[in-house]
Amino acid sequence: MKLLTVTQPLAWRFPTACAVVLSGVAVPILAMLVLSQSVSPVALASGPIFTLGLMGVGIIAAAAIGNFWIGVLLALLNAACLIVLALSLGMPPLPHLFSIGLAMIIASFSFAARGALFARTLSHRGWLMALFVVAGEASVLLIASVWPGVLPNWFLALLPAQWASIAIQTALTGTGTVAAMSVLLALAGTAATTLLAARLWLRRWPYLLMFTAWLGLSALVYYSSAPTPARPSDAVFE
Repeated sequence: MKLLTVTQPLAWRFPTACAVVLSGVAVPILAMLVLSQSVSPVALASGPIFTLGLMGVGIIAAAAIGNFWIGVLLALLNAACLIVLALSLGMPPLPHLFSIGLAMIIASFSFAARGALFARTLSHRGWLMALFVVAGEASVLLIASVWPGVLPNWFLALLPAQWASIAIQTALTGTGTVAAMSVLLALAGTAATTLLAARLWLRRWPYLLMFTAWLGLSALVYYSSAPTPARPSDAVFE
């Protein structure tokens, strides 16, 4: 779905590319390298890292280019590269390949949809909002992983990045798709309503629908039996 083609001002193209590479590629790779030196097995705490890779590339690229599908493809390509890196660093073979693929595809749809919405509403400045969102949700992922219990569960249930982290982490170490069904439904629901809001931009009711759906899906995640993602503190440190 090509919602809008954004022509970035020449002076902004380099910082936009830097934002994508830094938040979606460099930071996850650095985190993966650090994780491999301290956590065994690596899969016990890789969910937030894969989520950051999907989110950083998916949201910012879609917002910068204004193309939903390019955001999805770039996010998935980046995630595939991160998986290859994790396997080379000692992560065991993927136990639930279908579940991992499904979780990453749905998460990339959700993230790229938000980027497309930012492009639609803010034009060539949409990537700045995308960068702000990525930084904020990445900070929450870090706090929730390193200091479990610090943030209340109701707050974590509001964040799509946390939903994606749960889905991916469950596929890596849990029981696959069924155990994370509520967060997968929440991610798919937010993707659909966000794309609808972007498509019908300037009309008021799509935003009300998007906000209502977000709260309802957050409640679904909060009250469901969605598993808590494994954290570095739960892993075996060497």
